[in-house]
Amino acid sequence: MGTLNFLLSAMSKAFVSSRIFNANMTWIAIIILTLGALLFWELRVCEGAHLGRGFVVWLYDLTAKRYDGIKGFDFDWEKRILGEPITDILMSLADARILDVGAGTGRLSRALMPQLNFKGAVISLEPSLEMLNLGRQLTNSDRSLWLSAYAVPLPFDEDTFDLVASLEVLEFTPDPEATLRELIRVLMPGGWLIVSNRVGWEAKWILGRSHPRDKFGAFLERNGLQSVRLNPWQVDYDLAWARKPFTNLH
Repeated sequence: MGTLNFLLSAMSKAFVSSRIFNANMTWIAIIILTLGALLFWELRVCEGAHLGRGFVVWLYDLTAKRYDGIKGFDFDWEKRILGEPITDILMSLADARILDVGAGTGRLSRALMPQLNFKGAVISLEPSLEMLNLGRQLTNSDRSLWLSAYAVPLPFDEDTFDLVASLEVLEFTPDPEATLRELIRVLMPGGWLIVSNRVGWEAKWILGRSHPRDKFGAFLERNGLQSVRLNPWQVDYDLAWARKPFTNLH
């Protein structure tokens, strides 16, 4: 009888231990899956935006050589959608000065340089040295200049550029509104600003960095811009054109 009780007691303890072990393993699995989902969200959706701008630059350094393929750029389309409209609005300026903030591999410069009527210069600003070096090779022109710097603060005086562009950048900066104010600061009165706004289903998950499609225009106007025009641009983005007033309205 004593032996039977001993066996029953041992089996009971083993059963309890097994349940505790299984419960612990379940929680460990849940924690691992949660951390994996958060990591995927931060790296895939947010491109490291919440981990600091140094981390974002590091990611772009890693992916620079595959960047154009990842984005699926069609540069014939880019020439029509970006190059031609910009050339048209700046055609009257023989020495137009354009700033591209967060230039990547030079998509804006590559869209503009083939335009026969574009006579200006593009300064491409990019903090990732790998992206910058690749972009410099792809935009080999004496009118395409490259500079390594962040968007805040911009290393330029006020009222310097006829057009400032920042494409697929705002939502990945620490403070999108501070970035926007810097873009406007270096823009000449009457100059044009071109920025993109993330609108795909992932946009709302870039916490604190994106604006709903129907509120982005008001966001630009609140910061002093006029003649705001929003157009669907890519699957995940709208493209906004806006103008800095000739006089300060504030």
